[in-house]
Amino acid sequence: MITVRDVAKRFTLHNQGGAVLEVMADARLEVGPGECVGLVGASGAGKSTLMRMIWGNYRINAGSIQVAGVELAGAAPRDVIALRRGTLGHVSQFLRVVPRVPTLAVVAEPLRTLGVDVAEAESQAGAILTRLNIPERLWPLSPTTFSGGEQQRVNIARGFVHPWPVLLLDEPTASLDAANRAVVLSMIGEARDRGAAILGIFHDESARAQVCTRLVDVSGFAVAA
Repeated sequence: MITVRDVAKRFTLHNQGGAVLEVMADARLEVGPGECVGLVGASGAGKSTLMRMIWGNYRINAGSIQVAGVELAGAAPRDVIALRRGTLGHVSQFLRVVPRVPTLAVVAEPLRTLGVDVAEAESQAGAILTRLNIPERLWPLSPTTFSGGEQQRVNIARGFVHPWPVLLLDEPTASLDAANRAVVLSMIGEARDRGAAILGIFHDESARAQVCTRLVDVSGFAVAA
């Protein structure tokens, strides 16, 4: 479902006279259905950079990235958006939403984009918010007013409300207490077991041990300074 072949990434440092910084070369990995692959490596090795390239936020400078058969190298924005709509899910470290939109609507929005009617979308959103211990009294409020842990659980609810075939998870348990961490790891395991292809960054070794089927060290892709 995810295939990365000979990928390179360079950044142009405009505040340094246009100097070019090469950070990654010859990156290669595959993630198949039913796998949860954890990216490991020292801070700055390129874990988040690789995830952003697969999500389509960073263009690659060489090589190929395919997600569910869609080539992201040179892909048109509309094709990236279509891929994200029904195939590629993402849980980032930080919740980014339009202010003043109620939490229930934030979580239901991916389903509404897929054409699910309001009542059904909000019913499914409510069910996953309940599982993640977000009390119903908070659902009419904007999640921008919540604590860090609550915001992360809303982020996870939005990322799991639809059964995306491919999932990118960037430290999904980082801000959670033990009880909610256990819920999220259970959800990741269920997604893996239903056949989702999952690529994640988990700094918690015990979390990696619980959900990852194998690890990939991105240090081997980093370009020496």
